[in-house]
Amino acid sequence: MGKLKSLADLKKIQQESRQRTELRAGSDSNEGLVQVRVAMATCGMAAGARAIMDFFSDELEKRGIGAVVSQTGCMSYCYAEPTIEVQLPGNEPVVYGFVDLKRADEIIEKYIKNGELVEGIIPVNYETID
Repeated sequence: MGKLKSLADLKKIQQESRQRTELRAGSDSNEGLVQVRVAMATCGMAAGARAIMDFFSDELEKRGIGAVVSQTGCMSYCYAEPTIEVQLPGNEPVVYGFVDLKRADEIIEKYIKNGELVEGIIPVNYETID
């Protein structure tokens, strides 16, 4: 980031930051967007989840894909960290484990862009209670 030259520059940065925060905070209400949730509990953080979250945030924006990247707590898949949940509009969420930067790129290119499932899916082993 360059030097701030005016109060208007500072206000512009503040507004952009607010918009990103609001989008992230309201991630459950953005039904028309791809939802990417990164498990950021202690085990996820230790396994490198911050780098994965940053990668998804940066790359989805660079590639012009309408998405919300947010963090979540423990998904109970500690053995498979870093884990992410991806939900395409109108589809059930898919949880991926052992996500490194290479797999994250593959998830964007194959699953998010083309709907092709990628290796590393953690099978659903629970029922939702309504």
